Amino acid sequence: MSDSSNKEREIMMVMRKVLTSIVREVTPEHKSLRHPLSEQTIQDIRQCLGLITAREKELADDAGRTVEERPYFVDEPPKSKVVPISNIGKVKTPSDD
Repeated sequence: MSDSSNKEREIMMVMRKVLTSIVREVTPEHKSLRHPLSEQTIQDIRQCLGLITAREKELADDAGRTVEERPYFVDEPPKSKVVPISNIGKVKTPSDD
């Protein structure tokens, strides 16, 4: 990957993180409170995040790798399970309990 691609990837990551941080900070804690951003601003932020994600995917595809930092919910269970290498190939016997 070229130096300019690395720099562009870094810029995309920072822009995404800044935009999502702004949204988190201005989102009211209580659902009954009104959001301080206008509906147009919210749509513009969504569009920016969509463009950033699309460009990150293009850069990843050009580099022959997958996009590393996928957004997820904190309470979302992981889609994969890490298995320690030391457990691979071992047959569990009743005496192991």
